[in-house]
Amino acid sequence: MAQDRPVTLAAITGAHGVTGEVRLKLFGEGVAALRRYRAFNDSSLTLEKLKDDGKGGAIARFAEVADRNAAESLRGTALTVPRSALPPLGEGEYYHADLIGLPAISTTGEPLGTVVAVENFGAGDVLEIEREGGKRFMVPMRVEAVPEWSDLKGVLIDAAWVE
Repeated sequence: MAQDRPVTLAAITGAHGVTGEVRLKLFGEGVAALRRYRAFNDSSLTLEKLKDDGKGGAIARFAEVADRNAAESLRGTALTVPRSALPPLGEGEYYHADLIGLPAISTTGEPLGTVVAVENFGAGDVLEIEREGGKRFMVPMRVEAVPEWSDLKGVLIDAAWVE
């Protein structure tokens, strides 16, 4: 597992007000999870203030952003931290970033492709697997469909769930 690979926690969607605050789209577990970190993007952005916007996003102030023009110029910027800075995982837990890029293999030993995305449409995580040639299929990230995974072996998918 690449412990210093950058992991995206949020993205700047634009300026908020005239004093340099920015709006954030959150990809993690909300504002509380983002508050664990003070520096983003190899310490090029230092968080000074963070508040929930009440709409599933957040409003942030960074020390390096002094006005609306500077804030607006950051639109589309992903906020990253090194993978090694994330909290340790409990048994059976995973970070989406750790699954993306892993090889997918069926329980019969057939190579299936690569995990290219982890989606959540409200009923739990779903892995998107891309086969050689570009065809994709999805598998629920539940023990009956994905009995095991590891950064060394990849993602094992029960053959009954393979498309």
